Amino acid sequence: MTARRVLVAAIGAALALSAAGCVSSGGSTSTDAAGGGTGWATAASAQAGGGFDALVAAAKAEGQLNVIALPPDWANYGAIIKTFGDKYGIKVNSANPEGSSQDEINAVQQLGTQDRAPDVLDLGQSFATGNTPLFAPYQVQTWDSIPAGNKDAGGAWVNDYGGFMSIGCNAKLVPVCPTTFADLAKPDYAGKVALNGDPTQAAAAFAGVWAAALANGGSLDDISPGVAYWSKLAKGGNLLKVDPTPATVESGQTPIVLDWDYLNVAQAEKVKASFEWKVAVPSDGLFAQYYTQAINKNAPHPAAARLWQEFLYSDEGQNLWLAGKARPVRLQAMTDAGTVDKDLAAALPPVSGEPKFPTQAQTDAAQKIVAEGWSGATS
Repeated sequence: MTARRVLVAAIGAALALSAAGCVSSGGSTSTDAAGGGTGWATAASAQAGGGFDALVAAAKAEGQLNVIALPPDWANYGAIIKTFGDKYGIKVNSANPEGSSQDEINAVQQLGTQDRAPDVLDLGQSFATGNTPLFAPYQVQTWDSIPAGNKDAGGAWVNDYGGFMSIGCNAKLVPVCPTTFADLAKPDYAGKVALNGDPTQAAAAFAGVWAAALANGGSLDDISPGVAYWSKLAKGGNLLKVDPTPATVESGQTPIVLDWDYLNVAQAEKVKASFEWKVAVPSDGLFAQYYTQAINKNAPHPAAARLWQEFLYSDEGQNLWLAGKARPVRLQAMTDAGTVDKDLAAALPPVSGEPKFPTQAQTDAAQKIVAEGWSGATS
């Protein structure tokens, strides 16, 4: 639970520091030299750039990778960053870890070819599909095992990890934890139910509105019942207008939190010595979504950027996301191939039913409805 997915936020100190950085040509000069004349800034695959070994050599020569908006406690990113850095001897510079998808896009646009610009991006789906001109197409070696619906055909973006909207609950403070959206509307939960952020700004909160819509007669084409549902909870006093964080959970300030299952499950492990944080995936509003990877077309370390993608979509990288309780995009392919960590897969919260995945057109329409109606409905 973090402010990472706030969609509209100031970049603040991270950008101020970045703006002071030296301007470069996008980092291709050192990479070309390291890659024997190969321009990794335009290579659409490792093979196109001279092979995987050449990519590794060029990335090591660059020696650095700039990432942004990757909190270490989000989907196991702390371990992922450390493992990558140790494996290849590359220093990972992590900017604005509590930032948002919009912050990432802002950084790409405002920093241009500066050497502090982000090399790679981890974005909400709509931010990826809406900004493809900013990205460098690239297909990792495991490209064929990624479902077609989870990647741009040209390689501009690829889904990486995801999860289901879930209900986290402090069993020490809440005698009977809710397991459905119908439960959350009960008077027992007055002043206890928090969304992870503002749905006009945060992807997780926006998903909570859409899941509520599915539980209340809405559909992927109609999110308005979700807005009406949260309006009811706000007017009835159940909606707690506090952005949840690990600190608010541990203090008891946010006893019930709507968030992705991998974040709620990770929270449960953190607090298990003090209290039980129960996690349920509501069957009446089953909603799932992936986050998305992309490479900045002006990446100052283009070889390291591509090697990072190769790592994330390798069996090793995918299992590291699984260790963070997130569902990696190659989960089914790895299960079929026997390369998935079976114990980690077995630890995922049980899910009953088929998840709903919106199209981009449906997402755009839903975001417009929420942006126009949320404030008035819940004030």
